[in-house]
Amino acid sequence: MTTVRQAANALEILEYFARRLKPATPAEMADDLGWPRSSTFKLVGTLAGMGWLYEPRTRGGYYPSPRWLVLAQAVTNAEPLPEKYQTLARDLMEATGETAAISAPAGIFATFVDVAESRQPVRYFAQVGDRVPIHATSAGRALLSLMPRAEREKLYRKIDFVAYAPTTPASPEAVEARLAEAEAMGWHQSNTEYTPDLAGVAMPLPGSDRLLSVVVVGPVSRCLERRAEMAAVVADRLKRLT
Repeated sequence: MTTVRQAANALEILEYFARRLKPATPAEMADDLGWPRSSTFKLVGTLAGMGWLYEPRTRGGYYPSPRWLVLAQAVTNAEPLPEKYQTLARDLMEATGETAAISAPAGIFATFVDVAESRQPVRYFAQVGDRVPIHATSAGRALLSLMPRAEREKLYRKIDFVAYAPTTPASPEAVEARLAEAEAMGWHQSNTEYTPDLAGVAMPLPGSDRLLSVVVVGPVSRCLERRAEMAAVVADRLKRLT
């Protein structure tokens, strides 16, 4: 996938402030992010000139303006994730003890749009906005199963089938075989295909006009042998939704 550096840098500045939680000068941003000072100063100047950054105090550094929040709220309010799916993620986390997430397609990736993170000390750390390859994860393949075969074929032509692990489906044929296997079982499953030491189960979400899936995932030591059990819990909760 080709990355437009300027766009990526602008968003990275927002993530930077989400971690820092206080103003920063352009020099501090450049040093902390490892960017050239000249290009950082230009980017900060552009964002400030457009109203995305402001100076809370004179010469005290820049900080994101409320404009980000206003736009984010408007976008979210226009098409919010249904509350029942947010409740579903939390319910599944409580029922299984593992991290549960709702995913949606974003090109060749599955993006988490809601996450209920496990409370266990050793767990799958995930947050909203994280993305995983759509073909190499159970969450992603559950989304693929909602697409017509012709649409999947178009996606396959864009995917670089990297073998992240010996268990990764590394070709369109291998992905289709996994989809057929999942249809027979009733759920999609994974075992260290993309992220080492993680195993989980996923299912597509019914009753929505959007492509969504739910995944429950955790360490192999706890989850590999529990996949059928976790799938049964997910199926039960989805049955209640419908």
